[in-house]
Amino acid sequence: MSQLLRKHEAKFAATLVIDFPRATLEAPTIEKEEATKQEIEMPWNVIVHNDPVNLMSYVTMVFQRVFGYPRERAEKHMLEVHNNGRSILWSGVRERAELYVQQLHGYLLLATIEKTV
Repeated sequence: MSQLLRKHEAKFAATLVIDFPRATLEAPTIEKEEATKQEIEMPWNVIVHNDPVNLMSYVTMVFQRVFGYPRERAEKHMLEVHNNGRSILWSGVRERAELYVQQLHGYLLLATIEKTV
């Protein structure tokens, strides 16, 4: 039995050895743009834009889940999006704004962030 196991191990080891030629591509150059502390802490707006796909009740429910808004406030923002094409849902630090946008994208809503002026 051990001889059979050794044969199997030898066969398996032989199939794992693959020789790839070295790549001749250069490493990519990554340019890093660093934001200042003031830019990061500056208030950022989370904006939801109108789309013709989602139902008004769905958009209201998403605003309640993501931001914890009561139904009345969520409906107010939903109607603002519907009538004006966009609504500012939240303002604050950039990292939190990016998290909210990511969550809204998870619900398939079109959302962006922008600096407050």
